[in-house]
Amino acid sequence: MSERKYFGTDGIRGTVGQFPITPEFVLKLGWAAGKVLGKKGKIVIGKDTRISGYMFESVLEAGLTAAGVNSFLVGPMPTPAIAYLTRTFRADAGIVISASHNPFHDNGIKFFSSEGTKLPDSVELEIEALLEQEMTSLPSDQLGKAYRIEDAAARYIEFCKASVPNDFNLDGMKIVLDCANGATYHIAPYVFKELGAKVIKTAVEPDGLNINRDCGATHLEPLAKAVIEHQADIGIAFDGDGDRLMMIDKGGNVINGDQLMFMMANHLKQKGTLKGGVVGTLMTNMAIENALKQSEIPFERSKVGDRYVMESLKKNDWLIGGESSGHLIHLDYNSTGDGIIAALQVLRVIKESNKGIGELAAEVPLFPQTMINVRVTNAKSIMTNQELQNLAQEVDKELAEHGRVLLRASGTEPLIRVMVEADDAKMATKMAEKLAQKVRDLAQKM
Repeated sequence: MSERKYFGTDGIRGTVGQFPITPEFVLKLGWAAGKVLGKKGKIVIGKDTRISGYMFESVLEAGLTAAGVNSFLVGPMPTPAIAYLTRTFRADAGIVISASHNPFHDNGIKFFSSEGTKLPDSVELEIEALLEQEMTSLPSDQLGKAYRIEDAAARYIEFCKASVPNDFNLDGMKIVLDCANGATYHIAPYVFKELGAKVIKTAVEPDGLNINRDCGATHLEPLAKAVIEHQADIGIAFDGDGDRLMMIDKGGNVINGDQLMFMMANHLKQKGTLKGGVVGTLMTNMAIENALKQSEIPFERSKVGDRYVMESLKKNDWLIGGESSGHLIHLDYNSTGDGIIAALQVLRVIKESNKGIGELAAEVPLFPQTMINVRVTNAKSIMTNQELQNLAQEVDKELAEHGRVLLRASGTEPLIRVMVEADDAKMATKMAEKLAQKVRDLAQKM
């Protein structure tokens, strides 16, 4: 299969105003996507809260209209909400205008199929092939129209609440909610409040420029501070487009995606209702893998990226997977990673087990990790170097079941990432530095 030119692991993303994140390109992308995907002539468009979303919403709509496809505009909505709305509206596809956890000056376009799943490579290549052709418009009597869906937020709020039993409530629980000034700002507070929680809202005043700025799942310090100040039971943070979740315990400690994924799976295993196993990634902490093994839960690692987690889940016919960064997938409830629904499932574990989030996390202490990024100009030749491979194998053998090594070329920067985790922090640091020095030496020689 050909290499994709524009599509990455999660759509097309970049800096606004720099190719391909320009009005001209996105106009043509809308047209090409409409020609490939718009069989019934119906595509849902949502966005996060960054200022450039207005511009890209308009040009996508124009491109789809030229291809004879009707646009259903839902405004700022979490990415997983678009997956749900695409299915419920029986649309051909869903389009999300978002750069997820990136700052406001970036943006991106990602797509969902009619089933609410990421597009296969073959369909993305079809769209890319059309991008190389001249854009044309259908005759006026065949053009698409645009419709605004006014009740999209209410529909999605009810969908989220339906992921927990009717008798489930959060009465007596105090939650600090960080919505990253992003797409969950007008959704998440209602979900948790309507289920009975006392909600203290933060980062719910988007202005187009403050999305993910010192808030949300990638900047947890303000949330940790707020949890302690308000003496809350828990802190919940989403990223700008609402597909990522991190939590804070009442002591201000971070609970990451690995830990949350284990809590959900282990609780279902104890209840006897877990189907299959769990998919993590190359970055999933080894302590989680060991704990799953102890609980007799099958575990598989995929490449980094929720797209690859989903591929492994489908291959195995399993339901739960995720990343340490907080992308958590539970296919019983939505067809993609969903921060709000994942948070509700963790809160359900807390209520049913009668344990606090900190108590649950303490049951599986994570292995310390040391990550060293080494800047290189020739990552491919270094990664395949036999001396480096031999050293990595030696370190891996020395660590045995007490740790592991991961060498990875960054997909976005000229870096080799050296990661060592071990049950002993000093050992992790020592081994990571040993490997990083080898990478530096090779980089100078080559």
